[in-house]
Amino acid sequence: MATVVNTQKNSPLTNKKQGNRPPLFRKTNYILMVIGAIVLIAGYMCLRGGAVSDPNTFDGEIFNTRRLVVAPILMFAGLVIEVVAIMWHPRQKKEENNEQAEA
Repeated sequence: MATVVNTQKNSPLTNKKQGNRPPLFRKTNYILMVIGAIVLIAGYMCLRGGAVSDPNTFDGEIFNTRRLVVAPILMFAGLVIEVVAIMWHPRQKKEENNEQAEA
């Protein structure tokens, strides 16, 4: 027979020391993530189009500047913004540090 084990008492999430930690992502992180997603979507939108109705004809539209230059730059910039958004950790203000030192 299987026994049910209650693991909530031993869970690290219920530890009082970890309960006072700030959230992993702050408002600035989420704003940067949304901006990065918008830039990525704009890059993918620059790639679309250029469909040819007759597959036997060649259309030079696939080699235009928007698809070869602008779209990859936007997509790369979007990925860089996303990485920065995830890694961004704002510094605490000096006033907060001074108050903590005095207490």
